[in-house]
Amino acid sequence: MLTETKVQEALRVIKRGCDELMVESELVEKLKTGRPLRVKAGFDPTAPDLHFGHTVLLNKLHQLQQMGHHILFLIGDFTGMIGDPTGKNTTRPPLSREQVLQNAQSYREQVFKILDPQQTEVVFNSSWMDQLGSAGMIRLAAQHTVARMLERDDFHKRYKANQPIAIHEFLYPLVQGYDSVALNADLELGGTDQKFNLLMGRELQKHEGQSPQCILTMPLLEGLDGVNKMSKSLGNYIGITESASEIFGKIMSIPDVLMWRYIELLSSVPLAQLSDWKAEVTHGTNPRDIKVLFAQEMVARFHDAEAARFALEDFENRFRQGGIPDDLPLMRLAWTEARMPIAQAIKQAGLTATTSEALRMVEQGGVRLDGEKVTDKQSRLAANVVMVLQVGKRKYARIIINQTPES
Repeated sequence: MLTETKVQEALRVIKRGCDELMVESELVEKLKTGRPLRVKAGFDPTAPDLHFGHTVLLNKLHQLQQMGHHILFLIGDFTGMIGDPTGKNTTRPPLSREQVLQNAQSYREQVFKILDPQQTEVVFNSSWMDQLGSAGMIRLAAQHTVARMLERDDFHKRYKANQPIAIHEFLYPLVQGYDSVALNADLELGGTDQKFNLLMGRELQKHEGQSPQCILTMPLLEGLDGVNKMSKSLGNYIGITESASEIFGKIMSIPDVLMWRYIELLSSVPLAQLSDWKAEVTHGTNPRDIKVLFAQEMVARFHDAEAARFALEDFENRFRQGGIPDDLPLMRLAWTEARMPIAQAIKQAGLTATTSEALRMVEQGGVRLDGEKVTDKQSRLAANVVMVLQVGKRKYARIIINQTPES
């Protein structure tokens, strides 16, 4: 049995950065027993590479693992072939078995950069869903009505807008919920967009006579643009398999106002240290200094300490020695396409008066992008990525390109 003090300490760690805990009183009772909780988090292997947005959940699993709880890392090889449309207004294309298995293997290799492989149970939901069979699936589907399914936000919006909803999409929440039954989960983690599916697990567990799982929802991490959810398709992501220098440089480009959110959700520094850092910044410490510490921690996590040291040196050589101000504000540029000609970006950022002058500066070798000389006048810059443009020795602009529809 845990003491009340120990339970409250555990709760503070568990709730750090979370959006919602359901139901806290039930979790308290589970924690009081002192037994390791069965903590479930599911990932559909819909893409081969993970980014920092995915690691919000992984970091929380790591914290729970350090507290001694049993981590069930669920790879949804069965649900991945259904395709969850959460947050989408269209049916997500299902993946083939081969695609799912290939991506699943990549996931296993990447998640162990954060989780301890010796203390993580990797499970595949096909192992019980294949056994359930068609008759079992029909019995499962009989436990919920269409009206109940339409309470899910994305289904409700599509129904109201007369957009098609395929029957198989209704199976996804049921299967995810049944995963909790099969694993007898005590606690399930998911993004805020997964709340409906997570609650389904509680209901199905009750139906099967199990103690219902508690639910911990984690916020969706904004990307480098500080606006949109981190996404590879938007180009505003930090990939965990990227080079040390890329990870370091991208973290240093995070807007200062977003820095604390990244640190709270992704860093392993104790809460007391986080409070000290905030106090230091309030009393005059440059936020950049804290960002450097965070960047080093992340590079060391996904590479090693030596890589973190070299990444810092590389960054210092490319930026600080180049005289780029630490407090350079973020400037938003508008363009109607996914990639903006560099001359247009230079002009719109106010670094030259005309695009012809901008092209001339490129020809003369006077333009740098993130510290690297630009030699191609036809270069185009991607939208939703934070970059530093330099023209000449003293003109700088920290920019992000927002793609806007044509009027």
